[in-house]
Amino acid sequence: MTGQPPDDRGESALREPSEVMPPAFWAFHTLYHQAYFEYAHAQLGDGAAADQLVDTTFVFLAVIWQQVTTQGNLEAFAWTLLKERVASELEVQGREAATLETVAFERATRAACGPIMGRFRQEFRAQVTELEDGLGLYKAMAHLPERQFDVMVLQFALGFTTKRTALVMGVCEATVRSTRRAAKRKLAAELELAIGEDVDDEE
Repeated sequence: MTGQPPDDRGESALREPSEVMPPAFWAFHTLYHQAYFEYAHAQLGDGAAADQLVDTTFVFLAVIWQQVTTQGNLEAFAWTLLKERVASELEVQGREAATLETVAFERATRAACGPIMGRFRQEFRAQVTELEDGLGLYKAMAHLPERQFDVMVLQFALGFTTKRTALVMGVCEATVRSTRRAAKRKLAAELELAIGEDVDDEE
């Protein structure tokens, strides 16, 4: 799906808990559906499965929308829900949630490496032969904490701006920037590369 209200079947499902969902729900759906799909697709490696997972996540959000809107941080709540559902789907498929040892984590990391390599070649002032096949960066990415990994995937692999990454994860832009800097420092240290100044995409 592409951020538009679901087709008749999906819309019917959403109307079950409430005959007409409020505009705020559809605004949230439009703003985050594509981002959620892209992240789920990177983890699951299956577009149809990712699409279904995201659709059912929004149906669930519709069912509990009144309670959801009382959350202190709606975006963070929904992001956590999405990631829990991705982990559950992996379990159903007989795989654990994304970790260093899982196929899903390997797939997501390798998907992230290509776009990130180009940016790193521009930023690092050192030999980058270790990055040429992505192996060095892949191994380093695999050691990033969860939030740092998410930021790197959303920003570099999926091309999200700092602002959009912050919105999707339900954190402030300053948190995204500091998380990105920390991730780059960790990657640079592990790869023994010199890192330059972290330049924000909107500054």
